[in-house]
Amino acid sequence: MTPPRPAVHQVLATLGYGDAIGHEVLGIQRVLRAAGYASEIFVETADHRLEALTRDYRELVDASHPDNLLIHHFSLGSRASRTAYAVPDRMMLVYHNITPPEYFVGVHRTLARQCFRGRRELQAYAGRCEVAVGDSAFNRVDLETLGFPRTGVLPVVPGFSHLDGPANRTFADQFDDAWTNIVFVGRVIANKKIEDLIRIFHAYHTLFNPRSRLLIVGSYGAFERYLAALTGLAAALGVSPNVHFTGHVSNEELAAFYEIADLFLCASEHEGFCVPLVEAFHKRVPVLAYAAAAVPATMDGAGVLYETKDPRHVAAVADAILSDPALQDAIVAGQDAALARLRARDFAGTLLGFVERIFASPRAGRPHVAFDFWDQFDAAQALEEVRLCRPSAFKALPEAP
Repeated sequence: MTPPRPAVHQVLATLGYGDAIGHEVLGIQRVLRAAGYASEIFVETADHRLEALTRDYRELVDASHPDNLLIHHFSLGSRASRTAYAVPDRMMLVYHNITPPEYFVGVHRTLARQCFRGRRELQAYAGRCEVAVGDSAFNRVDLETLGFPRTGVLPVVPGFSHLDGPANRTFADQFDDAWTNIVFVGRVIANKKIEDLIRIFHAYHTLFNPRSRLLIVGSYGAFERYLAALTGLAAALGVSPNVHFTGHVSNEELAAFYEIADLFLCASEHEGFCVPLVEAFHKRVPVLAYAAAAVPATMDGAGVLYETKDPRHVAAVADAILSDPALQDAIVAGQDAALARLRARDFAGTLLGFVERIFASPRAGRPHVAFDFWDQFDAAQALEEVRLCRPSAFKALPEAP
């Protein structure tokens, strides 16, 4: 009798609606099921619109088997991650990057601590997984820096079906007029450097085009303190009436905002990939972006990159684009070509190649996790924080026997 085929499940902390990781997780499941693998998604939490597609992470214990493979999407340390670490299944870790904690100091103290600890906890998986893959070459380098011996790239090939249906223009129509709309799509979070967008917009609005507005399309939940600082900056610069924060929008509303955009402007300093850039490519919006982290690789020679954040300089570049229809057409044509190259990547083949190589190779030993493994890990992290922040106190500890 032929033994049953091993299952390939996914586990992650949160499955979000409309975000890049959520789209990738659902895409991976479609590929695995089409290839004949049983494949479930185990989570701690999920958006209510996606709950029916998921199972509680605690059920992973019953679904676990030493012959199965877990695709573990590591974000910040979580109970789902720690459960995945302990079960006997083989593991492929997918790394979407953790933002350096310094971006959140003074903005979101809890998240700063979570990012610091998350990057340290990630290192515990270096010997636990068969292979660790980044969703970009930038993220793969980060994995190598953190000490992972076997790494690869599972390229992000975003789907755009969420933008291709009928757009809901109820919200966006109020901005669909003769004014110029400069748009950014993404969470209102500190590493996105929304303050730099506001300064650049102020320069553009003041020096080049007073009939212009800046639209920040994305959730600011849990970052109300940062939002307050941003609105204060816009008020101090005198552009408050022309800077609009939409908050979270549906996919249909998002499509409408891309349709009224004249320019997509990005000032983010830390991105593992940045899916909204290629969403703008898909919606044929010229992109002007800061050349940081994974952004140049994601744009793949298309759009326009800037390397200095002098607001007057970037505003002048934006004006050169916005005032020249022929230049806009040339930029969009380059973005079309980059998008075609991205879509030509064999996401399904690459994913299944990793899976099949893991199943074909001898497995590492099963994880041995003592009952207090994570308590000891947390204690070690707490001591490391003392060593970094209060070295004199650390030196006062008794010497190890």
